[in-house]
Amino acid sequence: MPEYLYENESYKIIGILYEVHKNLGKGFSEIVYKDALEYEFNKNKIPFEREKEYKVHYKDTVLKHKFYADFVVFDKIILEIKSTDSFVNNHYAQCLNYLKVSNNKLALLVNFNQTSVEYKRIIISK
Repeated sequence: MPEYLYENESYKIIGILYEVHKNLGKGFSEIVYKDALEYEFNKNKIPFEREKEYKVHYKDTVLKHKFYADFVVFDKIILEIKSTDSFVNNHYAQCLNYLKVSNNKLALLVNFNQTSVEYKRIIISK
């Protein structure tokens, strides 16, 4: 059976996602869910960085534009928050870009604007 990448950490994050959705439901803007997640991460003593900045290195230079991941949790999992009707290809591409520039292996793409929280695990192998 294949290994489930960052199993324990993922389950903790996913539990918090459900807790936030249970309390807020759907329909809020992304910023509200991010604030609630920050509260829950602090309450549960889960290490995270919010709006983590990543520079894009190209050959021998650093490009002007940067990426900002919504959260980096446990210093290794990108957490990207959405409140939309459905995921689109750009959401997946955004997560892949974050994984490339961060050298992390796992991103969780989350949508709170559903009857139940929706999430996708995006894994990149190095």
